[in-house]
Parts: sequence; C-alpha cells; structure tokens
Amino acid sequence: LGNIYAKRDWSYVGDTVRAMHMILQHDKPDDFVVATGETHSVEEFLELAFGHFNLKWQDYVVIDPKFIRPAEVDLLLGDSSKIRKTLGWQPKVKFKDLVNMMIEAELNL
Repeated sequence: LGNIYAKRDWSYVGDTVRAMHMILQHDKPDDFVVATGETHSVEEFLELAFGHFNLKWQDYVVIDPKFIRPAEVDLLLGDSSKIRKTLGWQPKVKFKDLVNMMIEAELNL
C-alpha cells in the first residue's frame, strides 16, 4: 500500500443510492454533496479489517513509496449538511459496519 495515513470519507453505496433517489424525488433541481461527514484513515481500515481475524496488519501489509500518489490529498471530507437539512438524508451504515460488510462479502464469495 501507499499512504495509509490518508483520511477519507468512506460511504456505503446503499446510503449513496438512497441519497440519489431522494435527490431525484426533490421538487426542484439542485446540487447536493453526499458524504458521511466523518473521516477515517486507511490505517483505521486496516486495523478493523485485520482485527476482525485477530491479526496485526503490520505482519501482512507492506508500505511501498511507489504507491504514494505524487499529489496526494491527505484529507477528503464532504459537507453533507445541505442534503441532511433539505431532504432529511443521513447515512445509516457506520464505518465499522461498512468494513464488516466488506469482509463478510469477501468471505461469502
């Protein structure tokens, strides 16, 4: 992996699709940001994913500088206050639950 300290606004696609549906039902065209409003690092993702199996990610993951983006954005965080206020949308799936869903999906392949 590259920069494991990069923080992202992780979203569950089901929450995003629900937001898109709500936007399409809105009575007038408008622009909305769909985001959880929380950030979590790639390292946090690794901690949860490997922790699910009682493993330390450091024993399995190699950090390689060639995978660090030259124009890396350290923090990506969306402001979804408009869609929350206007349409009443809120994400339902929390980060930890999203990681668990991803793990379960992989295990069921």
